[in-house]
Amino acid sequence: MMYHAYQAHNDLLWPLRSFARASVPLLLDPTLGMGGHPPHRQVAAACEVMRLAEVTHRRPDWAITSVTAQGRDWPVVEEVVHSAAFGTLLRFAKPGATEQPRVLIVAPMSGHFATLLRDTVRTMLIDHDVYITDWHNARDVPLAAGRFGLDEYIEHLMQFLAVMGPGAHLMAICQPCVAALAAVALMSEDEHPATPASLTLMAGPIDCRISPTEVNKLATTKPIEWFESKLISRVPWRFRGAGRRVYPGFVQLTAFMSMNKDRHVNAFRDYYVNLVEQDDEKTQATRAFYEEYMAVADLPAEFYLETVQQVFQDYALPRGELTFRGRRVDPSAIRRTALVTIEGERDDICAPGQTLAAQDLCSRLRPYMRTHYVQPGVGHYGVFSGRRWQNQIYPLVRDVIHVSG
Repeated sequence: MMYHAYQAHNDLLWPLRSFARASVPLLLDPTLGMGGHPPHRQVAAACEVMRLAEVTHRRPDWAITSVTAQGRDWPVVEEVVHSAAFGTLLRFAKPGATEQPRVLIVAPMSGHFATLLRDTVRTMLIDHDVYITDWHNARDVPLAAGRFGLDEYIEHLMQFLAVMGPGAHLMAICQPCVAALAAVALMSEDEHPATPASLTLMAGPIDCRISPTEVNKLATTKPIEWFESKLISRVPWRFRGAGRRVYPGFVQLTAFMSMNKDRHVNAFRDYYVNLVEQDDEKTQATRAFYEEYMAVADLPAEFYLETVQQVFQDYALPRGELTFRGRRVDPSAIRRTALVTIEGERDDICAPGQTLAAQDLCSRLRPYMRTHYVQPGVGHYGVFSGRRWQNQIYPLVRDVIHVSG
């Protein structure tokens, strides 16, 4: 009933939000003689704050139309390389550019769309042929598509790598680091021709027993039955995925925002003030962040529950108990894939040491094929976005990829 109650509340607010969206351009239209008056700007700012605070369920555009690479500007074209019910293998092609190392970026399935990694993609495009796992909103996936759990997630990664072919590289960010490491271990053990040449794990929960954060502790305070009974709901009948059990994206968003409630309240307050004062630079930055942040995607219930239990409660991978369709996952099988682990010094979601644990699990990997780096002064998101990612972390990742190619 949780999802139905949320949707009913959302529907009740629809007329007010529609009015607010329509009012902003009218209140600021200089041809009507209203744009310069402070009272009109204040009302327009309030309407714009209401618009920005709306939770949406649509994937934002990537908005990556060009990139500067190889000394010139190249157009960027999105290409669907392979499509499945729960995700698309998307390529950011640069028509006419010379061949560059192919990299599959594994986006987290954690309540937001893959576009949250826009800055990661844009930076990687400078020196690479970039692909990404563009996961679908589970509420739009029909029941007939079947289940999607941790096994299916790992299977999708191996399928996507197989489609890309030999010699590709894999980069996982945050939550999918466990699945990415498992996929490479399985492919290595099978001597699969498409086993990636390098694996980069960034701020991922490989071993949550190490320096547990508040997020980690929350997962262990309740039994998995509590998560299933309190946080799982069925998609309402009006959507394509009607009847599918999901962990709603709006629940995850609420949890994220409650962790930094004052920060978000202050951000919206400042947004209102900057709108009234017509500070375009500051308002644009806030707008860009929250239009992405407020766009949520539902997770399949199986994937969410299995991730909570196996990654955050049972620590299955570091304990040697993670299985794929009944088969034990053995990271020590990785012998020819270079490993890079990246962490943020101030990461309060995935603490330093948790991603580093992958280095010990890949015990048969030669020292010269291992790289570990802790970025000073950044939190979780700073590992894969922002200036330090672009200027300090990315060059290290790029060099390993190019040497391993």
